[in-house]
Amino acid sequence: MKQIIRTALVMSIGLMSTQCNTAQQPTTAQQTETVEPTQTPTARASSTADPRMRQFVDSLLSQMTLEEKIGQLNLVSVGFDVTGPVVSQNVDENIRKGNVGGVFNTYTPVAARKLQEFAVNNTRLKIPLLFGYDVIHGHRTIFPIPLGLSASWDLEAIERSARIAADEASADGLNWVYSPMVDIARDPRWGRISEGAGEDPYLGSEIARAMVRGYQGDDLTKENTVMATVKHFALYGASEAGRDYNTVDMSLNRMFNEYMPPYKAAIEAGVGSVMSSFNDINGVPATGNHWLMTELLRDKWGFDGFVVADYTAVSEMIAHGMGDEAKVGELALSAGVDMDMVSEVYLRHVKQSVDKGSLSEEVVNTAARRILEAKYKLGLFEDPYRYTNDQRAKTTIMKPEYREASRDIARRSMVLLKNSKQTLPLKKSGTIALIGPLANNQRDLIGNWSGAGDWKQAVSVEQGIKNVAGNGVKINYAKGANITDDEQMIKRLNAHGGELQLDKRTSEQMIAEAVKVARASDVIVAVVGESQGMSGEAASRADIGLPGKQRELLMALKKTGKPLVVVLMNGRPLALPWEDQNADAILETWFAGTEAGNAIADVLFGNYNPSGKLTATFPQMVGQIPLYYAHRNTGRPFNGDLLNKYTTRYMDVTNEPLYPFGFGLSYTSFTYSKPQLSKTSISPSENLEVSVQVQNTGNYDGEEVVQLYVQDVVASITRPVKELKGFQKINLKKGESRTVTFTITPEHLKFYNNELDFVLEPGEFKVYVGTNSRDVQEASFTVTQ
Repeated sequence: MKQIIRTALVMSIGLMSTQCNTAQQPTTAQQTETVEPTQTPTARASSTADPRMRQFVDSLLSQMTLEEKIGQLNLVSVGFDVTGPVVSQNVDENIRKGNVGGVFNTYTPVAARKLQEFAVNNTRLKIPLLFGYDVIHGHRTIFPIPLGLSASWDLEAIERSARIAADEASADGLNWVYSPMVDIARDPRWGRISEGAGEDPYLGSEIARAMVRGYQGDDLTKENTVMATVKHFALYGASEAGRDYNTVDMSLNRMFNEYMPPYKAAIEAGVGSVMSSFNDINGVPATGNHWLMTELLRDKWGFDGFVVADYTAVSEMIAHGMGDEAKVGELALSAGVDMDMVSEVYLRHVKQSVDKGSLSEEVVNTAARRILEAKYKLGLFEDPYRYTNDQRAKTTIMKPEYREASRDIARRSMVLLKNSKQTLPLKKSGTIALIGPLANNQRDLIGNWSGAGDWKQAVSVEQGIKNVAGNGVKINYAKGANITDDEQMIKRLNAHGGELQLDKRTSEQMIAEAVKVARASDVIVAVVGESQGMSGEAASRADIGLPGKQRELLMALKKTGKPLVVVLMNGRPLALPWEDQNADAILETWFAGTEAGNAIADVLFGNYNPSGKLTATFPQMVGQIPLYYAHRNTGRPFNGDLLNKYTTRYMDVTNEPLYPFGFGLSYTSFTYSKPQLSKTSISPSENLEVSVQVQNTGNYDGEEVVQLYVQDVVASITRPVKELKGFQKINLKKGESRTVTFTITPEHLKFYNNELDFVLEPGEFKVYVGTNSRDVQEASFTVTQ
């Protein structure tokens, strides 16, 4: 079997080179939702299962030994990349014994089929394997990082990206993906902010639903769908100090109102699996937290899929101080974590725990049932090889229409942060000084968590400009700076696929060359930012400005007097006060994927009018963090009077962000009328219509994201100053006007109070409509008793 695995991997390596909430409406303000458990997980699972599936799984379980049931709970790593410190051992022997329920990090039809054949042909009960992988923002065709995808505010495009990823992944031997990541993140120091949808629970919930629909489609047994995994359950994005894997401590009030909604939305969308988070919650690690995994997730929310631990999260509870291996295995399985990723604690200890009576065999049966049900839902018992069609892989992966979709979606994700004196769009003539460490880079364009993506297939900015502008534009190139001059940092990045090369010239020499090139050109396009490995997992940064000498480079370029266009590539909000004050134009492109260079050039030259909006606040400086729009007021709010000392403010910087949530410019301009309400007073069971007229008053056709926010002015607990409750992305031709109407339902006005009842409290409300969370117009209404 070792030879089989080795051959499979060698062959595989060779192939690598609706905008408003539609929740049910209440009938009275007194209707509440509580978080108390209602039934046992075993009773609930058996009551909801498809009868045929239940009969099949019952029959199979009755034939299985305890060891074989435990084997279904074991997920091993066999593949090309490692996301942690442990690699699974003795895989061939364990598969033969029935000790493996699934494999991850193995893909391609060749590799997956060989392992599947081995499992089916060499185990007593011929139970097929699950094949999982980190398909985060595309599989082979890479789309923008999720934070970039969310900045499109285009649910159809986001769902399409997941649909394409599912088609490619399922053609490449996979049937299970570890996405979407829906953790709310309000600290940009945290590297994994790049992997989610930003800071807002409403938008995050809508994106969670779209991603689940895209991956799973309407039938998991179809060969072009995959089972999705919502992660990381729960609260991972709130780790203290923005440091990955760190502790999380928050009130239940904040937990349910601000962090839980996207997970719940994914469950409501029918997501097949859930991944536990590394952090603790109320002092108990999520992976061993019975309240989280059973009482809330299953008993209250009705989740009927399976839960998988994150990479070695079960064994890592030892370091949390929860006990030895046997103890943490009991804790995790009893909590409701069905599958142990890589650590093999279940494999080593669960049988002994059952034998000595410290763990019920019924707990093992329930977990095994959930894994077998997942395989049944995927159609693996009917055809274990439905995802291993080599011909389908050849005709599906990276086909031209998928690359074109990547280009289109990448354009939609880009955010124009500044454009003074209409510096952009550029003319398709003259001379451009293309400067910066990311200007002709390919590796970084596909970003972190790009999995099976081939960076050599990525289109650089330099190539994209040539493709879009043609021969009318002359490019003068200079690197200008390294991404970082820290040799130790480069070693760390390159150890995990960074592909960075340190230019041995001094920074002074590199900047001098760039200045010379700039002076001989009409306009400067400076492509600067992070390396992809500076964000993502285990990539927290305490300083979130431009790394290395890149700001010094921009300062020197500014002194030439030539128009300065800054093109940013990064996986998080950055602190850019100098850049904002001094650049003529700033375009945020994130890490835009396989077609990044073409998409960036489309925007720079006006082939596409940027329409993206930020989904995470950009601070002026790191000391403002955490900074987010939906904050609560204090008893001493800052009123603008700098001489009034005793208000909530800084002495050295304003409270305001550099760029607020929802912010993004266009090459055209839009004006808004004052919002009009259908009523100024509604009962607790009524809807409210909010209308606003939006006009394109500029010189280009363009798209605008019209945003609706609501404030509960007086409540039993302090409420945010505003909360997003709806958005519509509209396309207006030059001079065109349109009336945009939103429906506010009672569901939009509810919140969890201090008793964790989900309530609508009568009283005064404000509604805000505008182009971002800051630039809005308001109207007021009341909800009667």
